[in-house]
Amino acid sequence: MLRIPLICGALFALLAVMAGAFGAHGLRGMLDGRGLEVFQTAVTYQVYHSLALILVSILPVAGLSRRLLGIATGFFIAGILLFSGSLYLLVLTDIRWVGPVTPMGGVSFMVGWILVAISGFRR
Repeated sequence: MLRIPLICGALFALLAVMAGAFGAHGLRGMLDGRGLEVFQTAVTYQVYHSLALILVSILPVAGLSRRLLGIATGFFIAGILLFSGSLYLLVLTDIRWVGPVTPMGGVSFMVGWILVAISGFRR
């Protein structure tokens, strides 16, 4: 089992629950419908990839490559920070220059999943 993705996954999941509660209760009335939708998208992707990190932490038990899964961990973390983080910033601060960062996070997620798939094929 890999400890770093497990710890990061659990902490990012905790933060996603907190962000979701903040979005549902603290931002209602402060943001328009589109802003809330973007915020929810950030939370949703953070939750999914927090769970992906937890999954990656246990896949070595099934004999999958620790090395590839460790690299996938980095891409999932980068994806959460770049994708969800940029959306949070965009909605909460209205700083528009962070918008182009979001797709880099999406690509990071995709690379992470590709590495998990390659690890499975190599098994």
